[in-house]
Amino acid sequence: MKNKIEDLRDHLFEVIEALKDADNPMDLERAKTVSAVAQTIINSAKVEIDAMRALSANNLATDFIPVERRGAGPLLPAPHRRD
Repeated sequence: MKNKIEDLRDHLFEVIEALKDADNPMDLERAKTVSAVAQTIINSAKVEIDAMRALSANNLATDFIPVERRGAGPLLPAPHRRD
């Protein structure tokens, strides 16, 4: 399986659409399971990003977080604080 972060977003939006389907809504427990798995994947991606920042590896990519255009500027924005 070679899914990218964009694929995860697509799947999560599909779950939202399925939950909103008035005629055939997705089972809530199944949606919660999908959400939990997605959160695990997101946390894994965060670790990849942290490692890339620590290594100053803006030109590197992973199977999950690809480099779209090499040389087009840094892949990773500077970290920011949430207030």
